Amino acid sequence: MSRIGRLPVKIEDGVKVTVNGNVVTVEGKLGTLSQVIENENICVNVVDGHVEVTRKNELKTTKAAHGLYRALIHNMVVGVSKGYSRGLVIAGVGYKAQIVGKDLVLNVGFSHPVNVAAPAGITFECPSITEITVKGIDKVLVGQTAANIKAIRKPEPYHGYGIRYNDEVIIRKEGKTAGK
Repeated sequence: MSRIGRLPVKIEDGVKVTVNGNVVTVEGKLGTLSQVIENENICVNVVDGHVEVTRKNELKTTKAAHGLYRALIHNMVVGVSKGYSRGLVIAGVGYKAQIVGKDLVLNVGFSHPVNVAAPAGITFECPSITEITVKGIDKVLVGQTAANIKAIRKPEPYHGYGIRYNDEVIIRKEGKTAGK
């Protein structure tokens, strides 16, 4: 069996998991998430405070889906109980971010400010003018939203100006030297 797939998913306090055919729904204090199990060879059962994901055959695609769906269900349980966040840092002279309503407004070296609308289920926070925190219950949506913000102004390798993740290290290049 898959090493990831065979691990049971512990249902935390305050979280309710229901399986209706091929749809798994997880409800918690932060919200509700659903996942459709598209592979008919994957079975999901709730047993004694755990979610068990099993497979019916040993095909390569079924083995791959086994671990995938177990990880997705685990991410949903953690998301509705604790939530996810991703931090971004802005580096550059005059670069800044601010919250206007629910939207994020970035001044990152363009001739105009860039507005980023918050998708449903995502909230933005700015602890300072050079820090952004993306929060939500859906791990995939939080990560994709953070990646979209980073793509607005990728960090450049000479001075490090741009938007990067707070745990990301930018490898700096030396640049030109004057020589004869």
